[in-house]
Amino acid sequence: MEERAGAKNHRLTVTSRRSGTVTGVVDVLSFDLGEILLETEQGMLMIKGSDLHVNRLTLEKGEVDVEGKIDSLTYSDSSGYQNGGAASWFGRLFK
Repeated sequence: MEERAGAKNHRLTVTSRRSGTVTGVVDVLSFDLGEILLETEQGMLMIKGSDLHVNRLTLEKGEVDVEGKIDSLTYSDSSGYQNGGAASWFGRLFK
């Protein structure tokens, strides 16, 4: 697997689909009860589910803790977000 030059470690840990920890987080782009969108060192990460909550956010360390019913985790290359904004990333995702 190819890593981007200068990319920091990124780790995703999910426990029983009820909680998770994500490291290597650059930014939290949006979140609500059904979806959390994170920019990570390895690309965009969309977490979908129900009753989702961001319990701990430490961007200095690049760490996020989430709770709720996790239904899906989807990665996408972050280059589309940087070049065309979130709208184009969502456009590609839902085509």
